[in-house]
Amino acid sequence: MKGWEVERIAGIAAGSGLTSVDQNGFALIPAAFKAEEIEVLQRSLAALDHKPSRAGIRHLLGHAAVSQVANDPRLLGIAQSVLGADAFPFRATLFDKSPDTNWLITWHQDTALPLRNKHETPGWGPWSVKEGVTYAHAPALVLEKVVALRLHLDDSTSANGPLRVLPGTHRNGVLTDQQVEVAVATTDAITCLVPQGGVIVMRPLIIHASSKSESTIPRRVLHIEYATPASVPSPLQLTIA
Repeated sequence: MKGWEVERIAGIAAGSGLTSVDQNGFALIPAAFKAEEIEVLQRSLAALDHKPSRAGIRHLLGHAAVSQVANDPRLLGIAQSVLGADAFPFRATLFDKSPDTNWLITWHQDTALPLRNKHETPGWGPWSVKEGVTYAHAPALVLEKVVALRLHLDDSTSANGPLRVLPGTHRNGVLTDQQVEVAVATTDAITCLVPQGGVIVMRPLIIHASSKSESTIPRRVLHIEYATPASVPSPLQLTIA
C-alpha cells in the first residue's frame, strides 16, 4: 500500500468521517481496500478450521491474516484517528450471512467486552464465558473509548441484510430494552450500503440491527474492535480475542 493511499484513507477518517463518528456514531469509508486484497483475505478465511457459530466465527485476532489486516496502516490509522495514537485491535469476528447461514439481529447495543480475568467491579456485569473467553458487560464510560471497524468482504446491498443504525444513539449511554424500543420508534434508521473493500466505522453503543438476506449474494464482514490501554480501568484488562 502506497503511503499516499494510507494518508488519504486516514485523512477521510480524520476529517468529515471522524466528525460523523463523534456526532452520529458511525461513518462510511467506501474504498479502503482493493478487490485483489479482499480476495486474498477471503481465501485465507475460507481455510479456517474454527467452528462457526450461527452468524460467523468469533475470536479471530490470533489468526495471522486477520491480525495482519487489523494492524494494517489503513485500519489502524482510522482507529487511531478516533481513539488516539495508542489504539490497538483487541477482538475480531467474521460475520457470514448467506443463503445457507441466514439470520437477523434485532435492535441492540454492543456492550460485552473480552477480559483477561474476572474481577468483580462496580458497573461491570453480568459476566459470562464464550468459547473459553471471559466476558463482562461494560459501563458507558468504557464503551465510549472503543470503536469497531467493519471491513466488507462482499458488497453490502439493500437485499443481503445490511447493517442498519440509529444515528446519534451512541450518546445516550447503555440503554434498557425499553429505552431501545423508544429510540427505534422515534429515530429514523439509516441503512449502511458499502461496497466490497469498504469500511464502516462505528461506536459500540450506537443502536444497530440487520435483517435476513433476501439475496444469493453473501454478506461477509470482518468486524474488528479497537481500544487503548487506558480504555479499561485496572485491575480489569482486555484480552486479545
